Amino acid sequence: MIDHRKYADHQVPCVGDGVRGPDAPTSQQGVQDVSEHAGGQETKARRRLAEQLAEQKAAEAKRRRQAWAGAFAGIAVVAVLITMFVLVGQRGDDTPEQAANPPSAVPSDLSVPGAPPAPAPQLPEGADPALGTKPTVTAGKGELTKLTVTSLIEGSGPKVETGQAITTNYVGVFFESGEEFDSSWGRGEPATFPIGVGQVIPGWDKGLVGVTVGSRVQLDIPADQAYGDGAGGRPGGPLRFVVDVLAAQ
Repeated sequence: MIDHRKYADHQVPCVGDGVRGPDAPTSQQGVQDVSEHAGGQETKARRRLAEQLAEQKAAEAKRRRQAWAGAFAGIAVVAVLITMFVLVGQRGDDTPEQAANPPSAVPSDLSVPGAPPAPAPQLPEGADPALGTKPTVTAGKGELTKLTVTSLIEGSGPKVETGQAITTNYVGVFFESGEEFDSSWGRGEPATFPIGVGQVIPGWDKGLVGVTVGSRVQLDIPADQAYGDGAGGRPGGPLRFVVDVLAAQ
């Protein structure tokens, strides 16, 4: 006979209970730990991705700034070159004859009907008072083949030298017709320019050097020592000027 009382208080361990110690984690705790570990890795991955995106944006912004800076620098260089070309072109267009040429290139009547007469020019000391009045200039005669200088009033001042700046009043007409095309008298002030250095037409350079200050001279200038055939709207053919030499420095 089996004594059942002997085993009455003895508990048979359940399946699964005997394989786990008292301090072993439960299944729920283990799942939670794995989940937290996975979540931490995901957070690090997102942080690395955000850092990479930020680095890419910074690099793109830097490249854009460099591109804009290069574009502005290129525009500035082009602007400087254009400015230099324009200035050089303007200087090239201003030939010595045009830059300081007292006779006008285009015939014009500078007098204004009803306007008060121009003030009398300041004359050198001891000059003939006739220099204070505009001369009457008529046409020439015959064929003009060489430069001809005719003294109308002899001045008592020093002789004009090459390279000096001279101050003059003048009247210019066409030699054949006597038609006036230019006059400093119409502008109301004398003209000042260097003489003998190629800054005016050859007939002036050759005809006025050696003339004394205070003189009035007539210059009959053939076309090859004036403006030639008048290209560019200039007075063509032989010309006649009456010039008053008021000062030389």
